[in-house]
Amino acid sequence: MEESLKREIEATLAAIKPMDKEAMAAVRARQERLTKPSGSLGRLEEITVKLAGITGNPHPKVDRKCIVLMAGDHGVVSEGVSAYPSEVTPQMVFNFLRGGAAINVLARQVGARVVVADLGVATDLPEHPGLLNRKIGYGTRNMMTGQAMTRLEALKAVLAGIEIARQEAEKGLDVVGTGDMGIGNTTPSSAIVATFTGLPVGMVTGRGTGLDDSGLSRKIGVIERSIETNRPDKSDPLDVLAKVGGFEIAGLTGLIFGAAAAQIPVVIDGFISTAAALIATEWYPPVSSYLISAHNSVEIGHRAMLEHMELSPLLNLNLRLGEGTGAAIAMSVIEAATRTLEEMATFDEAGVSESESKLEITQ
Repeated sequence: MEESLKREIEATLAAIKPMDKEAMAAVRARQERLTKPSGSLGRLEEITVKLAGITGNPHPKVDRKCIVLMAGDHGVVSEGVSAYPSEVTPQMVFNFLRGGAAINVLARQVGARVVVADLGVATDLPEHPGLLNRKIGYGTRNMMTGQAMTRLEALKAVLAGIEIARQEAEKGLDVVGTGDMGIGNTTPSSAIVATFTGLPVGMVTGRGTGLDDSGLSRKIGVIERSIETNRPDKSDPLDVLAKVGGFEIAGLTGLIFGAAAAQIPVVIDGFISTAAALIATEWYPPVSSYLISAHNSVEIGHRAMLEHMELSPLLNLNLRLGEGTGAAIAMSVIEAATRTLEEMATFDEAGVSESESKLEITQ
């Protein structure tokens, strides 16, 4: 069965197209004709070129936005790596469904729908029209004493993410943001970044939900022992994901694959989302072209992952919440980029002449 699931994932990866160079060239040419000095809109110009390459459309739009929030619990929480108990995970899922969380507020502001998926919450959640039940297991196992997931479970979670991406694309989607919820999930994320970068665990592990010094020290020790116990093989991203990952991280990995196959740009949120992106890019490097990093998290391992993937975040707001909050805020910047591309006048349209030293309005 494992080989069958891997073939399904490989079929999705095979559908991911290279960036459309003609569309990118068309956008660069238009940017040079807009009423501004060349390159003066900086990252906004870069965003429009990237969107054109991803979508194949020289007039990219991001009107239809969505944040996909994956939820899952972690057995390693029993080792005292979080300031909050696992019971908070389902409580926050209910908060998302009621529309009362930070991500709901920020998504409303940018006009994005929020999709909540249960990949591995450690309790049964009641049916709700806004909840996708894609549960693979009731939380991962304690990765300090053995693998967090089997390879089969990890593959199932990745495929669940791919299917969610397909379903949302069928509804109409221009851009998708990644979100997460899972008490304890900064612990597997730190293990993932340490494994792939080779950096010491202490250099990529932060306080998560607010651990004190002794709690942070304990968390670092747990991650070190988890890596020593499982010996994840960085040449095999699935091995890393199964041994020291999480159901929601695997689901987000699949979401990235599925969105890229549908030529939909993916706005990566914070630490946990970027851990999923790191798995995805190590698994299939071309997918990195489809990623836009929303922000630089307070979590110290986040910057290491971004540098490893050569991604430059759009924002630095000292965020450390997750949920997709940074991705939602970044969507407003991305929309601003597309609007300047389409709504600004060109020199010819505005009757503005070009000069080496200044812009002169013609009479």
